[in-house]
Amino acid sequence: MAIAGVDVGTTGCKCTVCDSDGSLLREAYREYDIQKDDDGRELDAWEVWTNVKAVIRQAVSGIDRIHAIGITSFGETTIFVGENDKPLMNSLLYVDPRGEEQCKKLINYFGRDYLFQITGINPHAMYSISKLMWVAENRRDVYERTKHICQFGDYIVYMLSGVWQIDYSLACRTMAFDYRKLDWAEDILQFAGIDKGLMSASAPTGSTAGLIRKEMASELGLSEDTLIVSGCHDQIAAAIGTGCLKRGMAVDGTGTVECITPIFSHPQCSKAMQKYNFVMVPYVEKDTYVTYAFSFNGGSLLKWYRDNLAALEAERFRKNGINPYDGFNEQMKKGEPSGLLVLPYFSGSATPYMDGEITGAILGIRDNTTSIDLYQGLMEGVTYEMRLNLECLKEAGIEVTELRATGGGAQAEVWLQMKADILNKKIVTLGNAQSGTLGCIMMAGTACGIYRNLEEAAKVFVKTGKEYLPDPKKHKMYEAFYVKYKRLYEAVGRVWKEDDGRTA
Repeated sequence: MAIAGVDVGTTGCKCTVCDSDGSLLREAYREYDIQKDDDGRELDAWEVWTNVKAVIRQAVSGIDRIHAIGITSFGETTIFVGENDKPLMNSLLYVDPRGEEQCKKLINYFGRDYLFQITGINPHAMYSISKLMWVAENRRDVYERTKHICQFGDYIVYMLSGVWQIDYSLACRTMAFDYRKLDWAEDILQFAGIDKGLMSASAPTGSTAGLIRKEMASELGLSEDTLIVSGCHDQIAAAIGTGCLKRGMAVDGTGTVECITPIFSHPQCSKAMQKYNFVMVPYVEKDTYVTYAFSFNGGSLLKWYRDNLAALEAERFRKNGINPYDGFNEQMKKGEPSGLLVLPYFSGSATPYMDGEITGAILGIRDNTTSIDLYQGLMEGVTYEMRLNLECLKEAGIEVTELRATGGGAQAEVWLQMKADILNKKIVTLGNAQSGTLGCIMMAGTACGIYRNLEEAAKVFVKTGKEYLPDPKKHKMYEAFYVKYKRLYEAVGRVWKEDDGRTA
């Protein structure tokens, strides 16, 4: 019996197919581009859907029957759907600056404390509701033609099954969902001028949406009795796919975004949670929650290096049959820091600061600094940022002792050892580094009755691999740089904002 999982990211989508005994059968991946200009950052939802269909078709080709398909996606970014189920405009990504004024309106009306208590989110313009307000106010022509509002996860579920359904974890990324009542916050939607009837019905993570549409089954080469399952926010899927099902466990996902997702047993509505912008999200087990400690730029910084600074070298690696990242990793310094300090805010700061105006910075360049030193410095900067987040989590009462690594970065041994050394934590890898699609497969397999629960599915799919332990000597070397790193945000923010004519 075969099960598929689809992971929709901001820069690419993947479909993984596994047998019910945990064996990998097929996998397909496609990239697409974020559209960047002076106005902001957008994504073409129809292009994403076209690529999703392509990876499903490729991954299931030659497999007799797929019992179920689970869907996971990145969050916050919304789609205004019109006639014929087509998007009416490009989607404003979470890093798009539009919505700042609308977020201020929400804060002025409701107050930060109220919004945090209801939605589990310290208000910020990255969340969906601010972008929805911006469109309703500035693109009235779009809003008036809108038949439905959704995120990428529930859009893909709908296009496959014909059912509008969003799971709790993705709904939480809107800042318009009551995480305690597990339903839309009608007063927030009403103030924002958004009709609740346009939103998808909320459902528990891993809920069945229905059978695949007949015409879609034919187009993709699937059986008409293939079950479509609403997965979740991609960070939730990564936690499930690494077997992080109990409190105290945490997953470190390195994709476009770098994110640590810890599991805990009761709402932590402390001042520290709000201060450091940590959210409250219902998890799959009863009375369990997760939060996200994350950087907008994780693996995306290495992609930036590959495509903008080392494009010719990357092409040479490809011609020789070498993954460019593997080639770069081989050239890195072994056992010592790069000598650089990189503030990884190339798309603004996520937790703990949530500062969209701050910029990235590179300090420490000398006449003997190499391109590979910069590549290594990018890795170090992202890891220093996660070290800062772990300290803030601890202050909020959430202790992390071990991290399970997933995502593309989980395949880079040199980065995993660096993380162990900088964070001073044990890093555990797993047999399948792409745990987002694996988590979807586990949920889909449970939903269609192949497994009794996620714990049983985890015994089949989750295989721990190599462990990376911190080296005390290297930790001490990195510690000297980390002490300086913690002062960078204030220093760069002060210089940048004053120089740009803004108040620091």
